[in-house]
Amino acid sequence: MHDPRGLGPFSITPIGHIISDYPDKFGVPRQPGLAPAANARLVLAHPFDDPLTVRGLEDFSHLWVSFIFHQSPERWSPLVRPPRLGGNRKVGVFASRSTHRPNRLGLSLVALSGIEIGPGVTLHLAGCDLVSGTPVVDIKPYLPWAEAVPSAQAGFAPQPPETVAVVFSPEAHDALSERQDGASLRALIEQVLGQDPRPAYQRGGQAERLYGVRLRNVDVRFRALTTPENDATTLEVVAIEPEDRK
Repeated sequence: MHDPRGLGPFSITPIGHIISDYPDKFGVPRQPGLAPAANARLVLAHPFDDPLTVRGLEDFSHLWVSFIFHQSPERWSPLVRPPRLGGNRKVGVFASRSTHRPNRLGLSLVALSGIEIGPGVTLHLAGCDLVSGTPVVDIKPYLPWAEAVPSAQAGFAPQPPETVAVVFSPEAHDALSERQDGASLRALIEQVLGQDPRPAYQRGGQAERLYGVRLRNVDVRFRALTTPENDATTLEVVAIEPEDRK
């Protein structure tokens, strides 16, 4: 049947995909820029990998990246539970940045740290919040004079999220010292765990529980040092192991 509103289905072709420090979605910061040490590459696909498509892009410091939440289920709900509200309060899906959206479209502001030409085109990104394999459907340069509104209201998220302290066990410290990228990996771990990626319902009184997050090519094991008498949480990294370790 003809739709008089012209709201028929559209098809979207990915222009490339992401290769990032996040092999899994667990632990990925909920917003871009919260982990500046997180590196990523956007590899453009043919025929969008023509160097002409990025001519002049080197003059911009930041990009808007439009992508698909490909690891989220296709179902959606009109109400969602934002983690920022503790996972208990519901708001409308369009009043949130939930991944469970009607078209699973996401938008991320990232720093452009370099452009690699030949063969193909690869964009190097910093502060990325995208899991490896994420399909990218568009990129646009960020214009601070048009898109930065300091007086804008931010609803239930008026300020950046509070961070928690991150400490390293002697074993974890030794594992970092043996790696060539030890300093940058340590910074990445601190920035990611500082956001406290644990589910809200598992926080508090869970000192004996071990958690794991995959970053780059390692498995990071950590636990909370919270006590029932003290709400101030510290996360301790107890082990850093190669991801293929049995």
